Amino acid sequence: MASTTTSVGSVHLVVLVHGLWGNPGHLQFLSDSIRERFADENLHIFLPKSNSGNFTYDGIELGGERVTREIEEKLEELEKRGQNINRMSVIGYSLGGLVARYAIGLLYHKGIFERIQPVNFTTFATPHLGVRTPLTGTTNYIWNVLGPRTLSASGKQLFMVDKFRETGRPLLAVLADPEHVFIRALAQFRHRSLYANVINDKTVTYYTAAISETDPFADMEDLDFHYIDGYAPVVMKDGNPVSRKRRDSHALAPTWATSTSKILKRVPFATFLVLFLPLGVTGFLINSAIQSVRSTQRIRLHEAGKAGIDVGEYRIPLISDMRREVEDMYEEMNSGHGQEYLSGHNQDVESQSASSSQESFEKPKRAHSGFPTLALTSEQFAAIRALNEVGFKRFPVYIHKHRHTHAAIIRRRTGAAFEEGRVVAKHWLDFFEV
Repeated sequence: MASTTTSVGSVHLVVLVHGLWGNPGHLQFLSDSIRERFADENLHIFLPKSNSGNFTYDGIELGGERVTREIEEKLEELEKRGQNINRMSVIGYSLGGLVARYAIGLLYHKGIFERIQPVNFTTFATPHLGVRTPLTGTTNYIWNVLGPRTLSASGKQLFMVDKFRETGRPLLAVLADPEHVFIRALAQFRHRSLYANVINDKTVTYYTAAISETDPFADMEDLDFHYIDGYAPVVMKDGNPVSRKRRDSHALAPTWATSTSKILKRVPFATFLVLFLPLGVTGFLINSAIQSVRSTQRIRLHEAGKAGIDVGEYRIPLISDMRREVEDMYEEMNSGHGQEYLSGHNQDVESQSASSSQESFEKPKRAHSGFPTLALTSEQFAAIRALNEVGFKRFPVYIHKHRHTHAAIIRRRTGAAFEEGRVVAKHWLDFFEV
C-alpha cells in the first residue's frame, strides 16, 4: 500500500522516498512504524512510486520532478476530499534523500511551503556528498572513473562529474549551494536529522551519509563508543559519538601486525579487479549499458515534455557560477576500498601519481575531532560547510548483526539480522514532531 488515509481535518502529510533500484516496499517498515506509533494522530503517509526500479537511473533532477509532481497530485486529491494539509515531513532513504532534497526545493519555489509548514526532514544512509571514493591511489582512481559510467545520469551525479544545466557545476554542488533554493527549502524545516551507518554499508559510506570530512570509524578497535541512553548499542550521540581509547606510547606506534592488516584490507579489491572484473562485471556492465540507453531515452522524452510532465513548470531559475544482482555487484565494487586522507594526516597513503588528473583537493583546517581529514574535493568541502550551516542532527548507527547495513538501517527486510533497524526507527520516531 502506497499511502494511509486519515479522517477529514487538519492533516500532516508524511512523504517517504525510496532509493536506488528501490520501490515503495523498501520503506514499508518505516511506514508501518509511523502508523503504529501515531495511530491517533491525523497523519497521511505517502510513498511516491514514479521512480521505482530502473527509473532511478534517470538522475536526481528528473527523479525530483517526478516526486514533486506526485506530491502535488496527492495534495490536490486530499484537498478535494476536504482534508486540510497544513504540515509536511519528508524522509529519504539512500538516493531518495537526494531526490527528496531536490523535490523540496521545487516545492519551496512553487510556494507550497507558504501554506504548508515543513516539519521534519530526515535521511537514512543518504550520500549527501556523492559516492566518489576519497582516495589517492590507483585502484581508487579506476573506481572513480568507472563508477559514473555504470548508472546513467544518476551515476554521473553521484560521482559529481556531471554539469548541471547552465551552472556548469555538479548537481550535488548546486543542491548544497546557499544561493540556490534547495538549501533555503531545507532551512524551512523545523527539524533536520540524518542517520549514517558507521561500518559495512557497501553502498553509502559513513563520511557522505554523515556529511563529514572525517571518518572516525576507520579503526573500530581504537574507539570507545558513546551511545544514546536507551538506544545502545545501536544509535550513537550526535556530536560526540566516539573517543579514542587511551593507550601508552608504545601502543601508538605502528606495528608489523597493524601495517600488515592495512595491506590485507586492500587485497579483496585488488583480487576483485584481477579475477572478477573480466567475468562477473561483464554482465553488470552489459546491463548497465542497456539501462543507460533506456534511461537516456526516458530523459529525452521527459525533456521534450512527452513523459506526462510539463518540464517548464519544474525548471526553476538557477544562478550560474560563471535489480538485486546489479545492486549487489555495485555494492561489492564500491565497498572494496579503504579511505585515505590529505597529505600530512596519514603515514600509509598510496602514491598520488595516479590521481594527478583528478579534481584538485582543497585542504581545510584539521578537523576539530582530531581524526584525519579525508581527501575530498573542493565542491565536497563546500557542501559540508553549507549543510553544516543549515544544521543537521547526526546519528551514527552501529549495526552489529548484519553485514548489509545499508538495508538493515531501515529494516528493509525481515529476519533477526535486521532487527536493529527497529532501534533506529524507535529513536527517530521518539523525536518526530507530529
